[in-house]
Amino acid sequence: MAVFRPADARQVGEIIAWAAGEEQPLELLGGGSKRGIGRPMQVEHVLDLSALSGIGDYEPAELVLTAAAATPLAEIEAALAASRQVLSFEPTDWRALLGSEASAQTIGGVLSCNLAGPRRIRSGAARDHFLGFQGVNGRGEIYKSGGRVVKNVTGYDLCKLIAGAYGTLCVLTEISIKVLPKAETSRSLLVLGLDDAAAVRALAEALNSPHEVSGAAHLPAAVARRSAVAAVAGAGAAVTALRIEGPEPSTAYRVENLVNLLSGAGPTDILDEAGSEMLWREVRDAGFFVEPRERAVWRLSVTPSSGPAVAADLAARAEAESYFDWGGGLVWVAISDSPDAGAAAVRMAVATHGGGHALLLRAPESLRAAVDVFEPLAGPLAALSARVKESFDPRRVLNPGRMYAGI
Repeated sequence: MAVFRPADARQVGEIIAWAAGEEQPLELLGGGSKRGIGRPMQVEHVLDLSALSGIGDYEPAELVLTAAAATPLAEIEAALAASRQVLSFEPTDWRALLGSEASAQTIGGVLSCNLAGPRRIRSGAARDHFLGFQGVNGRGEIYKSGGRVVKNVTGYDLCKLIAGAYGTLCVLTEISIKVLPKAETSRSLLVLGLDDAAAVRALAEALNSPHEVSGAAHLPAAVARRSAVAAVAGAGAAVTALRIEGPEPSTAYRVENLVNLLSGAGPTDILDEAGSEMLWREVRDAGFFVEPRERAVWRLSVTPSSGPAVAADLAARAEAESYFDWGGGLVWVAISDSPDAGAAAVRMAVATHGGGHALLLRAPESLRAAVDVFEPLAGPLAALSARVKESFDPRRVLNPGRMYAGI
């Protein structure tokens, strides 16, 4: 196996053009933190993009940052923090979950996988902040899409397509992304002792209120006990959490009104800023499911109102444990002692309760090769996906088969 380390976009194009001509598939590698996500690939060579790093242009007043695609996320977040700005979609960090703690996350990897955390319910997905990019397609051709302003797209918005393609359509070499000011304060209201269905109803009531909730999660009692936040771990009951962010007077006012709104739901507690940040980091990164490592971990996107039914169905079908984010619309599931990583049970539960999408996020390589890691595509959608792959990467040299066989 050869490892190619291009220094710039031109060299990336030359390597891919050679790979396409010789029909030699490539594994795209930035920092390597997400290498364990997806189907195992049968590739001969690695395209190491780590040299494509560095912030090229950052204009805090314009809320826009441009960087080489393999720039470490930590470097970008540090630059933003100096100007009290953030990536509002709250990118996830699954390195502890995947056992890739020694690897660095890159901004290109975050956008390629379209990873967003609890704030997605308010700020949108990663792709909604993706303004433009330079990339190289599977023919070795360098091209650009989008730009450095929000309203700059006429025609086909390629940023929306590339985000979530897991590197199967092009190699990102440079990206431009929208950033936002960091909230002045953050508080979390905890409602204690609710069952899953009652918790999701309370989350929906809060999200439909005018109080601008930026995080809405529910931890059953067994999950809450694993939190590093003392007030959560010591609650001795299920914990339903709502995050409020903004200027101090506004935050205090909205938390008070949420307490009144949910006064009949159960006992309440309020986390300070440090506790709030720690809790939402645990929710974002599936910190509750890091151990034991032999458990398979799934990430299910479903209708929020059906989340509790999906979790109950899985608990009946398999040895499964769940918690909820995005107001019940994101269900994290850990499954033990299942020969197929719980795939049959997960697909059946999701289909039975209104449909959705399920990603097998953590499992041994042998299981990821044997079951569908991403949600299976219906016939017309599979055909469309194959045609899109053909248009970007006709020789199928870029991360072939990572999401679906043949794509």
